[in-house]
Amino acid sequence: MAHLIPEVPGVLTADQVAQTAASIAAMQEPSGAVPWTPGDKVDVWNHVEAAMAMLVGGQVEAAERAYEWVLRTQRADGSWPMKIVAGTVEDHSGETNMSAYLAVGVWHHWLVRRDRAFVDRFWPAVRAGLDWVVSLQLPSGGIAWSQEWAEGRPARINTDALLAGSSSIHHALAAGCALADLLEDPQPEWEFAGARLAHALRDHRDLFLDKSEFSMDWYYPVLGGAVRGEAAEALLKERWDVFVEEGLGIRCVRENPWVTGAETCELVMALEANGDRDRALQLFADMQHLRHENGSYWTGWVFPDQVNWPGEQTTYTAAAVILAADQLSRTTPGSDIMRGETLVTFGDLGARCCGSADARSVAGVS
Repeated sequence: MAHLIPEVPGVLTADQVAQTAASIAAMQEPSGAVPWTPGDKVDVWNHVEAAMAMLVGGQVEAAERAYEWVLRTQRADGSWPMKIVAGTVEDHSGETNMSAYLAVGVWHHWLVRRDRAFVDRFWPAVRAGLDWVVSLQLPSGGIAWSQEWAEGRPARINTDALLAGSSSIHHALAAGCALADLLEDPQPEWEFAGARLAHALRDHRDLFLDKSEFSMDWYYPVLGGAVRGEAAEALLKERWDVFVEEGLGIRCVRENPWVTGAETCELVMALEANGDRDRALQLFADMQHLRHENGSYWTGWVFPDQVNWPGEQTTYTAAAVILAADQLSRTTPGSDIMRGETLVTFGDLGARCCGSADARSVAGVS
């Protein structure tokens, strides 16, 4: 099945987007794994994002090989190792937002390819991954960010919830529920968990681990779909002047004079999803100074020193560029994946569960 390659007039041509997709495929390992850079680590979240981008950019065979790698590396409990280098697991811990993200990739694949056999093949892995993630939901509604492994088996749960990670899980649960509807295989536990999580992300963000120095903690509730409309506008306004560097992109970390391409493109998608197209287009154009002549993208730019740092082009940055280009241009049906019009939305069940009790007492926080 052929589809058009995205282009953003005046910013990126379709040929340039295809070149960027090819730059990701060029770094793919023989196993199908997509590392951050050649010889670097692989994690399933960034790997799936790369597969989504390669599919959009015309690298269909490479994308399919990437998805097959996901099936081979899932563990019996539904999780994936946090860090794999050259086929060897270097960190056995399971991170919840990583293990949830396959649902987003499979729904995206369905939107682009309409391949029911693919969905059927990957549904058991999606279901196992989200079941594991939901099992780690906390009383506050957030999701414990990881589970350590010891002696080859799951061990201690790290019970802090991360705002960005839980926002990504909200997105994955919405995609998982959309898949469940497609397959007529209802998952009420996911819907309940998604509603509780949405309520926490909208009304109790103070209960999450404070990582406010990172820009991801600022915009991810919008990107993940939990916060939209006027509430999203207000949230993005709060720290716009803290993180956005005019003409360059956005900072990854508040204190560091360093703009990064992936975070900038994620903010682009959050803005566009909330209807703020003009600022989304401007930021997307601003970050193109990170483009390498071979179509890949430098990770970031330290603007006082006028230097790219680190000195490498990352697959996750290139992937974010392609997905942002597709969303801005609405070229493929997959361009809705962050906007979320095809996803399940969670109502106010979480608020009703919260009831009259203060969320702090429910979560055991004084």
